[in-house]
Amino acid sequence: MCGFAGILQSDRSPDNWAGPLRRMGDAIRHRGPDDGQIWYDPNAGIGLSFRRLAILDLSPGGRQPMTSHSGRYVIVFNGEIYNFRQIRTQLGDHAHAWQGHSDTEVLLAAIEAWGVERAVKATIGMFAFALWDRHERKLFLARDRIGVKPLYYGWTGNTFLFGSELKALQALPGFSATIDQQAVSDYLRGGFIPAPRSIYTTFHKLPPGHIAQLTGANAEKHMAPTVAPYWSAADSAIAGKKNPFKGDLPAAIDELDDLLHDAIQLRMIADVPIGAFLSGGIDSSIVVSIMQKLSSAPIRTFAIGFEEESYNEAQHAALVAAHLGTQHTELVVRPQDALAIIPSLPDIFDEPFADSSQIPTYLVSRLARQDVTVSLSGDGGDEIFSGYERYRRSKTSWSRLSLLHPDIRSPLCTGMSRAARYAASVLPAGAAAKPVSLLKMASRLAPLREKSAFDFYRSYIDQWRGLGGSTRSNADWVRLNQPDLHQMPLDHLMMLDDLTHYLPDDVLTKLDRASMSVSLEAREPLLDHRIIEFGWRLPLEMKTGASQGKIILRRLLEKYVPRHITERPKSGFGVPITEWLRDGLRDWAGDLLSDSALKSAGLVDVKVVRQLWQEHRNGAANWHQQLWQVLMLQAWITAQPAPKSVPSMIGHLPASADTSLSLS
Repeated sequence: MCGFAGILQSDRSPDNWAGPLRRMGDAIRHRGPDDGQIWYDPNAGIGLSFRRLAILDLSPGGRQPMTSHSGRYVIVFNGEIYNFRQIRTQLGDHAHAWQGHSDTEVLLAAIEAWGVERAVKATIGMFAFALWDRHERKLFLARDRIGVKPLYYGWTGNTFLFGSELKALQALPGFSATIDQQAVSDYLRGGFIPAPRSIYTTFHKLPPGHIAQLTGANAEKHMAPTVAPYWSAADSAIAGKKNPFKGDLPAAIDELDDLLHDAIQLRMIADVPIGAFLSGGIDSSIVVSIMQKLSSAPIRTFAIGFEEESYNEAQHAALVAAHLGTQHTELVVRPQDALAIIPSLPDIFDEPFADSSQIPTYLVSRLARQDVTVSLSGDGGDEIFSGYERYRRSKTSWSRLSLLHPDIRSPLCTGMSRAARYAASVLPAGAAAKPVSLLKMASRLAPLREKSAFDFYRSYIDQWRGLGGSTRSNADWVRLNQPDLHQMPLDHLMMLDDLTHYLPDDVLTKLDRASMSVSLEAREPLLDHRIIEFGWRLPLEMKTGASQGKIILRRLLEKYVPRHITERPKSGFGVPITEWLRDGLRDWAGDLLSDSALKSAGLVDVKVVRQLWQEHRNGAANWHQQLWQVLMLQAWITAQPAPKSVPSMIGHLPASADTSLSLS
């Protein structure tokens, strides 16, 4: 696991390359504390910077930037190709002797033998890389199928930048960017910025499963790279529908068990100590169960608990660990622990990011890093096998509400929602303490105006629904323009939407930044693309029922752990932010949510946020998700140099409001 950054342009003198490249690499030293190297060719206008976290081939033979045997290609590669040994066997000696045993060398050899796209399609892995073709003077950027590893790119002035994190790009002298207004609105809807957007207008995230290309000649013209997919969750879902699984549930369980054994065994290959995160839930318990079965020694497992009993899953993790015989370590998180790391969150995540489980994810990563360099996680089970309770709740709500004709329901709900918002805005401040919040009523009414079940679901999960401001963009919506998608059940559309955006842009972003900030490599065996493709082949009844999801995973886990240990209501990696904001984090939150702080940043409607904060503090309503989004936005903007105001994305500002925020 590593980090990289690079520059492509044509007007730098040879003396101006080394310093900027090293600064860009130093900005992401946490991703690779073991080594740092640069490579540049001023005549071609290309420079690469690399930071290494040595996992495989700890010798100098694994160093990067790495040049292919022929000298044609130079690569910086972040991630792991888990099946590199099989690919190496397929390639044979390919007319040269291997210099080491790293997966990067194998990938380069595959690219030389097969070309970029075929080589990438042959991989099982998580990765992002930048590849320079010295013959054709062409830059390739590629990202793994699911988006486990990040990759940003874009222009600042006449320089094309690319790298693992925005902070590496911002380290280039003269970096300048402008806040993307739609990205802020997208962020307020879900707490993350969906690809291909980033927080800046001229910088983008390469979408999962895509390859971008930019020639040196096109770089001179400041052209955008061409971006094309080599794999997509939607295509995988369509293919699964056309080739459904023919067996019964026991047969499906056996096939999934075999796939997981192979996926986990591949991810246990490392030249450094390895362990696993264990929450005691279905997904992580399956991963650890199979890891322990494949290991001759006790696996190291790590868990986080909370003082608040309703959020504390540590005891469940301990029961699973005891049953499996792992070497288990546990840490109890208190509000003061959260407060201690909150100032670091804007730097860790680079962009506004408001999944509050970022805090325990960071803390469990830090805990694990004391003993291991690689840790497996159970991410992905909910999106592949329909585990989220919101799927079932939204379906139930829609089935009841759709009985009312949309021509009546939509204008009625819109009018009632607007009336509730207006009443909340004009009532005296003390009125917010009444039991039923008018703003909460407006929020709950907003999804009812939608005309389709999928639109209802998207509105249902919009955190700012009915509160004004967060306008929809096409960036984070499943494209339903393929006829095959129209025929899919709603459950599959919801899962597809999450696989396309929520998983890579929230769940995996959280895991990557939190783990890499402490130089820990996290691996996700459930997100092996073969398992995802198998999941799409399964009939819906093997994944979800009326009261619970992940049916096939639950039945599989019973082969390893008794049901009474793991069968309980799903709580996820919940964090007691509701209570913390009323207690241990109240002063910190109050400072960032004060009228003066909100007006100074100019990002949100002060009146709306003031109302939410007051209602939350006095217990009239629970607004912890919305408030956490504003808090993380405020914390991020406060950490930026010399901010100017941007248009409000919550509520409304006059048309003459300043519409940009520039950072130089």
